[in-house]
Amino acid sequence: MAERDNRRGRREERDENPEFADRLVAINRVSKTVKGGKRFGFAALVVVGDQRGRVGFGKGKAKEVPEAIRKATEQAKRGLIRVPLRDGRTLHHDIEGRHGAGRVVMRTAVPGTGIIAGGPMRAVFEMLGVQDVVAKSLGSQNPYNMIRATIDGLKAEASPRSVASRRGACGRNRGGLSMATIVVKQIGSPIRRPAVQRATLKGLGLNKMHRTRELEDTPAVRGMVNSIPHLVQIIEEKK
Repeated sequence: MAERDNRRGRREERDENPEFADRLVAINRVSKTVKGGKRFGFAALVVVGDQRGRVGFGKGKAKEVPEAIRKATEQAKRGLIRVPLRDGRTLHHDIEGRHGAGRVVMRTAVPGTGIIAGGPMRAVFEMLGVQDVVAKSLGSQNPYNMIRATIDGLKAEASPRSVASRRGACGRNRGGLSMATIVVKQIGSPIRRPAVQRATLKGLGLNKMHRTRELEDTPAVRGMVNSIPHLVQIIEEKK
């Protein structure tokens, strides 16, 4: 009884200060065969996120449904990942994720599109804080595989700032003043281009013909643009 009261007290404390939102994706009844017969329990799959760029998933098993959900939620909070979002609403570029037989494709979307995705994938995007995205599952429909494939794809996303930092330029003004920016436009198709050129295009946040992006005017960004002049063009420079 004392242990149950302590669990209830911890649950009430979490409810009073809800730092994370959670979504129950699946609950299944499971059984384990032992010497005396079968022991039945429940397995829960939960997605947790702060709706500001962090998300994680977890699974838990217990004899009671609430305890299984609690275990899954705690595991999800321990495995949170941070995903950079463009304008706080969508992905920076199209990505693909795989896990086992699961394969998912996620594409950026214009404002007002909403979340176009299936059940388990929708839960991940809602907990992540994505507002506009188009996603499709092309493999296994098992919710565990779909969520793992989605997380795998989100881990591979790269923002222009992270690409610039890997290329050796921080992209920040030492004096703390506002940086000059440039507007780049995609003028060529990446189809049949080398993988490094397609990766550079995605790093700039471009993945569709005639799409434009405003980026900080740094040596790293200039170098990326100059490396693919047949795909990208600078159309405006802002001081």
